Amino acid sequence: MLQIVLIRPGSTDYDVQQRIQGSLDIPLNEQGVEEVAQTALGLRDAAIEVVYAPVSQPSQQTAAILAKALGVKQKKIDRLSNFNQGLWQGMLVEEVRHKQPKVYRQWQEQPENVCPPEGEMLSEADDRVRAALVKLLKRRKERVIGLVLPEPLLSLARRFLTHGELGDLWKAPNGHGRFERLSVDPEEALAASV
Repeated sequence: MLQIVLIRPGSTDYDVQQRIQGSLDIPLNEQGVEEVAQTALGLRDAAIEVVYAPVSQPSQQTAAILAKALGVKQKKIDRLSNFNQGLWQGMLVEEVRHKQPKVYRQWQEQPENVCPPEGEMLSEADDRVRAALVKLLKRRKERVIGLVLPEPLLSLARRFLTHGELGDLWKAPNGHGRFERLSVDPEEALAASV
């Protein structure tokens, strides 16, 4: 069994302001750095052998802090960019709710059917997450890995690895700096990806 520790990046100013970050590269703020330090304390006995993260700034910063604190390697997950939320990026979540109430509600109930203006469909991000995880599961040598992912990539990864539900993606970002452990049978996960 492979242990995957899903880790949310620390907070950015956009998170604190409840702005939609999407694929924008916003650095961790002081609160985010502290959250990651607390996460590292919570993970000291997790036996993580390597910390993987996509190329987004908050994910890479989080992975670097964790790798240093845990004394493990940090590796990039190539070609895994965050979900492009188009014109929503930079907007307050509340602005989207007021300006586009039907789309907001649909994003809560059926996010797979919503394309943010000038953004991408969630299925495109889902395909990237699945491809990255399949590659990782095929070549992994470790027994315990840390995987730093921003939302909604973290929710997409959890759904793929657990065969669970996606949930409300507007509420998913609440809880930066936290982590969760998953036991994954790589062969089962790979078989389900076909």
